[in-house]
Amino acid sequence: MTFGQFLSILRARKWAALLVFVLVVGTTVGVSLVLPKQYDATASVVIDIKPDPVSAMAFPTMAMPSFMATQVDILVSDRVALKVIRDLRLLENPALREQWQTEGEGKGTIEQWLTTLLQKNLDVKPSRESNVIQINYRSPDPRFAAGLANAFAQAYIATTLELRVDPAKQFSAFFVAQSKDARAALEVAQGKLSAYQRDKGIIAADERLDVENARLAELSSQLVQIQAISSESGSRQAQAQGASGDRMQEVLNNPLIGGLKADLTRNEARLQELNSKFGDNHPQVVEAKANIAELRTRIDAEIRRVTGGVTVTNTINKQREAQVRRELDAQRAKLLQMKAVRDQGQVLVREVENAQRAYDSVMQRLNQTAMESQANQSYANLLTSALPPSEHASPKIVLNTALAVFLGALLAVGVALLLELSNRRVRQPEDVIAALGLPVLGVLPKPNAKRFTSGKHALMLQQRVIGLPAPQANKGA
Repeated sequence: MTFGQFLSILRARKWAALLVFVLVVGTTVGVSLVLPKQYDATASVVIDIKPDPVSAMAFPTMAMPSFMATQVDILVSDRVALKVIRDLRLLENPALREQWQTEGEGKGTIEQWLTTLLQKNLDVKPSRESNVIQINYRSPDPRFAAGLANAFAQAYIATTLELRVDPAKQFSAFFVAQSKDARAALEVAQGKLSAYQRDKGIIAADERLDVENARLAELSSQLVQIQAISSESGSRQAQAQGASGDRMQEVLNNPLIGGLKADLTRNEARLQELNSKFGDNHPQVVEAKANIAELRTRIDAEIRRVTGGVTVTNTINKQREAQVRRELDAQRAKLLQMKAVRDQGQVLVREVENAQRAYDSVMQRLNQTAMESQANQSYANLLTSALPPSEHASPKIVLNTALAVFLGALLAVGVALLLELSNRRVRQPEDVIAALGLPVLGVLPKPNAKRFTSGKHALMLQQRVIGLPAPQANKGA
């Protein structure tokens, strides 16, 4: 279809298209004028998820998208709507009760009916790049629309505070019970530890254990020293009991033995002198021999006395070593027993510490939840209050008229084309060519058409007569 054919169809069906256009525009304008006026009132709330100025410095102020979506769901929830109904005392309005009986036919409850009715005209929109939520309410009465928008904002703020405080109150009651149990467990553990320390006589386990460790180290050192002395005295005793006892240091350093040996040496020298003078049977020689024998006997007795003292010393050292060893073993057993007692006491101490930590944790959570349960500030705050609008939001006559003109024009053109398709007619020579596939031999002008015999009009007439396109007609001319 060419544009000329399209225009010819519109000219032929102009009255039908005009009728459709007028009906669409007129109906739209009439309905817009008849519809009751609706007024939109808007209140806004701002969400501050970190009202604490200190914590707000460490966290971003932009709320998460999921958080903002949750706030929108809370705003349009039945809980907020029911709170609005209670705050505005809508249940006490007899007109609303009569309307519920008429429209709702008494089914369900009036709270459910009012909740659905209020939510129909409520529109909540969160801002894309901020924490502000717009609360829009539409009503035929501008003051009622503003009142409902503000009521929904206040009910939402109160609901967020309740959602924040109610769980804290429940947790606070829970932690109160838990704190009692934790305190009882702490007292039981502390009582066990005190009874154990009292039974074992433990006052300062660590200090006493340090003293006993020092005592054990001291006994160990004494045992080592005594063992060295005992070993030395044992070797000296063996030397004293052997053939070399007279060469012991105690014997050599003994002044009595030294004096006797000196007398023995002088008497032996005198005996040799007397033997050389008088012979072996001389009385002086016999006397000298007797003196020498007596001196040797005294020297041997003194040596035995001195070596006997070494034996006594070795015996004493052995006894001291055995005694220190027994004390060391007793001290070691005592220390092991103290360590066992301390280990068992440490178990009780750890039980007390664990009970103390559990009690402290419960008390910390109890204090925190108690403070949260007493909070009176919500994270949502009223940003702007709704005012009664001065102009209605709908119907928008100018916009509706413009849309009606556009849609009416489209519908008028569509109706004209449908009528043409249902009853196709020949309106131009091109329609004959398209329908029959034959050239046009002639065209009769309209009765009121003027004759054109020269120029451009003559050429167009020639084209219509011979049914040729424009270039062939020019060539034939």
